[in-house]
Amino acid sequence: MSEALKNDKALVVFSGGQDSTTCMFYAKENFKEVELVTFQYGQRHDLEIEVAENIAKEQGLKHHILDMSLLSQLSPNALTDHNMEIKNNEDGIPNTFVPARNLLFLSFAGALAYQIGAKHIITGVCETDFSGYPDCRDSFIKSMNLSLNLSMDKDFVIHTPLMWLNKQETWALSDELGALDYVRERTLTCYNGVIADGCGECPSCILRNQGLSQYLESKGSL
Repeated sequence: MSEALKNDKALVVFSGGQDSTTCMFYAKENFKEVELVTFQYGQRHDLEIEVAENIAKEQGLKHHILDMSLLSQLSPNALTDHNMEIKNNEDGIPNTFVPARNLLFLSFAGALAYQIGAKHIITGVCETDFSGYPDCRDSFIKSMNLSLNLSMDKDFVIHTPLMWLNKQETWALSDELGALDYVRERTLTCYNGVIADGCGECPSCILRNQGLSQYLESKGSL
């Protein structure tokens, strides 16, 4: 990244999970000023908001929490309906997919970035390990970036540092940023609300822990 960008301000879409926390450290490394935005949309665990708040406080970053509870009314899904079993739908898309979530999140992140004077928006979406979510694809992010710029007559840049990384490579990036232990111990990725290494059984934990094991194994072989 160019030295000129290091004088700019960035806003990180932040959940307190592995990916967004890695993006937070990426932002701190690459931008002069960083703020975080977390969305409350009726997700399974209020603990997610608490974890995000704690990390923001520990890192000394301004933290915005926006109410997006309307999302839980739009479509039944396993992230907002605590009684639904997590599984794939008939079309192959997991029932943890929340329709329009990233569309709305990035729209509101853009509006907030406009207000706080942040040119750069950073999100942890990933097409390599995107779990079948259509709103994590690179083509969607590019179209969203154009739409934000046209809608507000600004030159926002949406950064997706994890877009082409698998989970092993995401752990490697957190290690390069000097944050592997922090990300491992302080973040919440588990669908069952268990901080750090999680429950070990939900799809999110399996993906996270497999990537960590692969990274630690490869690191030990160097």
